[in-house]
Amino acid sequence: MTADPPSLGMRDYRLLGRTGLRISPFCLGAMTFGNTEGWGADEAESRRILDCYVDTGGNFVDTANVYTGGQSESMLGEFLSASSTRDRIVLATKFSLTTFPGDPNASGNGRKNIYQSLEASLQRLRTDYIDLYWLHCWDTLTPVEEVMDTIDSLVRSGKVRYFGLSDVPAWYMAQAQTYASLRGTPRIAAMQLEYSLLDRNIEHEHVVAARELGAGICVWGALGGGMLTGKYKRGEKGQGRIATDARYSRQLSECNFAIVDALVDVAGEIGRSPSQVALNWITRRPEIRATIIGATSVRQLEDNLGALDFTIPAALDERLEQISQSAPIHLYDFFKEPFCGVLRGAQVRR
Repeated sequence: MTADPPSLGMRDYRLLGRTGLRISPFCLGAMTFGNTEGWGADEAESRRILDCYVDTGGNFVDTANVYTGGQSESMLGEFLSASSTRDRIVLATKFSLTTFPGDPNASGNGRKNIYQSLEASLQRLRTDYIDLYWLHCWDTLTPVEEVMDTIDSLVRSGKVRYFGLSDVPAWYMAQAQTYASLRGTPRIAAMQLEYSLLDRNIEHEHVVAARELGAGICVWGALGGGMLTGKYKRGEKGQGRIATDARYSRQLSECNFAIVDALVDVAGEIGRSPSQVALNWITRRPEIRATIIGATSVRQLEDNLGALDFTIPAALDERLEQISQSAPIHLYDFFKEPFCGVLRGAQVRR
């Protein structure tokens, strides 16, 4: 019998990819900072959320230039400046999405937009450098060489410390990492990807690419748009992002409700909330460096932080593992039994 893994804490820092950058297992997502769409947190509550996170030992905060119309960055800049904690925080922000509708060069991953996005973010964040600068999403247009050469210049200038890719195909990440490696320029430190008990598709390619090419994985969407809190019921239309975002509303499927049912049962057996169990399961995956958690109140944040101080018994963990597995796809189903045994000619295990 193997012993259960020890509980985690916010000060159990992890290295981000093949870098020396140390980050907390939970990253505070600041997408909720600024109540512009009726679901975020106002300035006072946002400040309390950040203070609570930092007080527990958290050191990794993630935002973007477009979150709440720029309010998120502005609030963070004000909070970190007032508390003199900027240099203690691994501060991450993003570029790619449009900031001036109608201007073709105010979005995407071209050099012009990266430069102007960074300068605007630095001003709002009241800092002269970004610890981790994310490409927010693949724009399908800009050559990867232009992106990597631009980031190289920003790292050399001292305005950016590390670079990451968010929401890109695995082949794109591999192309970018290979280009940087061959040229001896700064490599990709991490990928930011959606991953949860409801969506494990990154396991097909992204997880392996990250492991083989030296990038850490930071997870967003770990609660499935709120569905893994257990608050949605069959037959309901949902609320919040589930109701307004078509990508999330598609999650109200019978298959996903079966996963939620199992999650709620496991949570009940160990006396934890479904949210805590879902976050615990994701955070303990060996490939995951950080799980991004957002909150609209200190109470919600504290509940999420409680996901670190317990372990899921092996039998219950296996139940979640089995019910949430992604459906096999070609060609990855080809490498499972019985085919892999035929290919090897004998039983061989890694």
